[in-house]
Amino acid sequence: QGQLVESGGGLVQAGGSLRLSCAGSGRTFSSYAMGWFRQAPGKEREFVAAITWSGGTIYYADSVKGRFTISRDNAKNTVYLQMNSLKPEDTAVYYCNADPSVLRVVAGKDDYWGQGTQVTVSS
Repeated sequence: QGQLVESGGGLVQAGGSLRLSCAGSGRTFSSYAMGWFRQAPGKEREFVAAITWSGGTIYYADSVKGRFTISRDNAKNTVYLQMNSLKPEDTAVYYCNADPSVLRVVAGKDDYWGQGTQVTVSS
């Protein structure tokens, strides 16, 4: 069995930046697509970004395009989410996920999820 553990969340002012990390353990995720979702209070979990195992194909939600960048380091079994120009509406718990299929990652229909890391953006 594998596990995903997110880190890097915190409190930041609007316009600031944060870098989230998601480290895999218990198995090798280098052949898996990986992604990020977020869930704000009272709202459904929503897709943020996804990346194929090779990094050759990347998907972003329209709401984060141009501000967020997903990347991965397969040697470290880790995926990152660089978040710039943060807005108060980016406040949420951020989760990473993984699946052999990037389409399942984008849809959120996969078996591997982290426990989440809180991101709070103050105005």
